[in-house]
Amino acid sequence: MADPQRARKMADRIKEVVARRLDKGLRDPRLGFVTITDVRVTGDLQHASVFYTVYGTDEEREGSAAALKAATGMLRSEVGKNITARLTPSLEFIADALPETSAHMEDLLAQAQARDAQVRAASAGAQYAGDADPYKHDDDDEDTDRA
Repeated sequence: MADPQRARKMADRIKEVVARRLDKGLRDPRLGFVTITDVRVTGDLQHASVFYTVYGTDEEREGSAAALKAATGMLRSEVGKNITARLTPSLEFIADALPETSAHMEDLLAQAQARDAQVRAASAGAQYAGDADPYKHDDDDEDTDRA
């Protein structure tokens, strides 16, 4: 088992190498606008999961996934040339659900804001059911002892 810090460094290096290679371009017309979001390396440094997002339609995402799968061998050899490890980790490209997750979170936040506005509107003319401050305070004890 390798040092976790070494695995993180290797993951950062793989992310940099793959992103640079994709920025130079592949000879595959199916490849769209791909962004490498994260890389995770297993503890034994044998396997790297590369997370990516693609800007565009579903067809462009599918085409980019196929292009990355076809270019995995070339990208792995590029990684092997640029890292200092005895073995080059195998690469697996995984579409990152980051855009869908963030859109879902934005919808949840909008719903929460709408509910907060409803509660604020309902409480605008509300009055207390009892005293405004029903809790007993220390200075109240002194007043009742004197009486």
